[in-house]
Amino acid sequence: MKRPLIDPTIPADRAWNTWSDRPAEMVFLPLGVRISPVLYATSIRKATTIDPRDCRLGRHAIHGSFVELETTHASTRLSLSYTKPSDPYAVTGRWEGLEFGEWGLRFWVTICLSADGGETVTYKPEERSTLVKVGQRFVALVAEDEPVQVTAHEDIAALASDFEANGYFHLASRGTAAPTIALRFNLEMMRAGRFAAAVADRADLAIGKAREALAAASSEQPEKQSAEHEAPARALEAVRDVMAWNTVWDPVNRRPYTAVSRIWNLGEFAVWYNDQTYHALMAGLFDRELARANLAAAMASATPQGNFACIVTSNDAWVDRTQTPNGAFVLWLLYLRNRERSLLEICYEPLARNQRWWRAHRDPTGAGLVSCGTSNVGEALYKGTAFGARNETGMDNSATHDEAQYDPGTRTLSTFDVGLNSSLTLDAEMLSLIAGELGRHDEAQEFGRLAEETRRHIREHLWDESRGLFANRQRNGGFVRSVGPTSFYPLACGAATPEQADRLLRHLADPATFGGRFVIPNAARDDPAYRDNVYWRGRIWPNVNWFVWQGLRRYGFEAEAAELAEKSLALFETPWREERVAAENYNAETGSATDQLDADRFYGWSAMLPLIMTAEVMDFSPWRGWSLTNAGQDVLFGPVDSPLGQVRLAVRQGSVTLTHGADAVFETDRQGTFSQIVFGPASFSCHVPGGAVEATLALPQIPAGAFVTARLGTQDLSADPASSHLALTLPPMAKAEPLVVLFRPRTTPYRIQTSR
Repeated sequence: MKRPLIDPTIPADRAWNTWSDRPAEMVFLPLGVRISPVLYATSIRKATTIDPRDCRLGRHAIHGSFVELETTHASTRLSLSYTKPSDPYAVTGRWEGLEFGEWGLRFWVTICLSADGGETVTYKPEERSTLVKVGQRFVALVAEDEPVQVTAHEDIAALASDFEANGYFHLASRGTAAPTIALRFNLEMMRAGRFAAAVADRADLAIGKAREALAAASSEQPEKQSAEHEAPARALEAVRDVMAWNTVWDPVNRRPYTAVSRIWNLGEFAVWYNDQTYHALMAGLFDRELARANLAAAMASATPQGNFACIVTSNDAWVDRTQTPNGAFVLWLLYLRNRERSLLEICYEPLARNQRWWRAHRDPTGAGLVSCGTSNVGEALYKGTAFGARNETGMDNSATHDEAQYDPGTRTLSTFDVGLNSSLTLDAEMLSLIAGELGRHDEAQEFGRLAEETRRHIREHLWDESRGLFANRQRNGGFVRSVGPTSFYPLACGAATPEQADRLLRHLADPATFGGRFVIPNAARDDPAYRDNVYWRGRIWPNVNWFVWQGLRRYGFEAEAAELAEKSLALFETPWREERVAAENYNAETGSATDQLDADRFYGWSAMLPLIMTAEVMDFSPWRGWSLTNAGQDVLFGPVDSPLGQVRLAVRQGSVTLTHGADAVFETDRQGTFSQIVFGPASFSCHVPGGAVEATLALPQIPAGAFVTARLGTQDLSADPASSHLALTLPPMAKAEPLVVLFRPRTTPYRIQTSR
């Protein structure tokens, strides 16, 4: 019986990618065929399949169209890269020695071909090609240079053992047929080398396609990366690279997903609920299907009780506890970006059950505010302990939990957590929007009412007037002493009064508490816990900065939000630029990403720091809809997903242009933020920012003759009669005004849905 394909639903343009836990390995996922580089250093008699800890992970396209990394083995440093030509079934690879720790003759680069089903791989000396057949398909591997020798092995581990036991002079392992064929090269004879692989339904076609790809790659010059890009473009590339490198194949559940880290291994797979939703959000900038896959992984952790498991791995499942409910917020943000209604329909029910579960299981006194806990279900590590309960905030060792007592009777902590309750409120608000969009109006009212009630409880019961901020509080007593950045979370859910919000800003700017060069520490700087500099006791966490930034934007604190965006990117970029480290957390005194050994060096949510800067250019939010900003400074941004599909934004000489494919669809020289943007089949609308001088706004894909009417605020506008396409003159305005433009329907309508 022929083995089934690993995943026949993977689109062809994603099939070749770095799916395995070996970052230098390229896998054709549907067939489970692997191209695996193995390095051997005679100086230490060790072989390596290239551990991610030994790599500087470079640029990586989401679909694997380019992949770049550097690695060091026994003081020899070399680069490895892959590119995909226009044919999605072909891939080319290249290595180059950069620094040498020993004579190149003694350092070996081996390129292996194998298949997960153990199919026999054959080497054809007369054709200098390596071939494997999986089902009816063939995969061929060819190299630019003839290998020094070709060896045959049971698997990659056997090749490594052969090197380590016998060195490179050994000839007994030569062969032309085995589950793994190894093409051996050395850095004396081949300091740089190229190879290519291709898939086809006939052996000679696969070999021919591989040779064509190799010839095309050999004639190309390696692309040189520009040293300087505008900050938003650098930020977007960083988000892309972190998401792409951490996207792997889960062999247990047979699914692609973006792991918390390519480095941090908690088993054959690991899904933290909130991390998975954040990864869906960030993957959604580039790839709707990857966003959907990450959401599906998050939703799969739903339990029969109603909550999402805090974490599910191949070793354990923390079903007795969950994490802060951020899924509905992420889902709504994704929907605003891609208008994929099916995402709402698939995810709404488990998200709604989770919200109701919180109210039923974590509010033992009926106070309308919830506490962390651990239910009497499952067999998880830390179940029924105070530490297990603290896991529900994700901030396990935060000083804000120091005064919380675990009550075995209610299985909850004794405190109301301000961050948790703010997240629960925002979750209810987003569920109300989702339910309304799905036509479930009774549930929309239910969740809207819950959101408003919890806002009131936060505003009235978790505001510490004496300190002028929100804080955790004992259910039957006063406020706890320690506070963290979650004191600002009520901004994100809209719970703070204007007066409370203004007082919060003072703490955010105060260098004695949360301000300073590196922000935002997860303990106030004047708290003794700050000096611990261990995990949630004093260090800076990217997801926290992102939530605080959301709150600042919601309340219209534009200058403070922009400053946080700049500081967040600056914090991220120094270790990223120097070491390609995307840290789980950062030192709040020095900005270091690597001063603590327990901080992962390539963590998914680290990309939420540059994510903030991308949103300063183009964003999707419940309060502004689709927005884009013309700050007057030159920028090239994209491609990113939108209701139109993949778009790019360019600002040049003070004018902004939005393009879809090769077509410009929106142009203006008015500076500021355009919000609530909607492209319809016979209309365009947005909120136009105020401006002191006259400006133009054009829709280049709409012929001038199709114009019907336009209104800006209360003023009617006329189309420019001298323009071949629809162009309007925007008058000086003291403040933002809504613009609605109507025109006769396009012959080829935009590929979008209308939105509210």
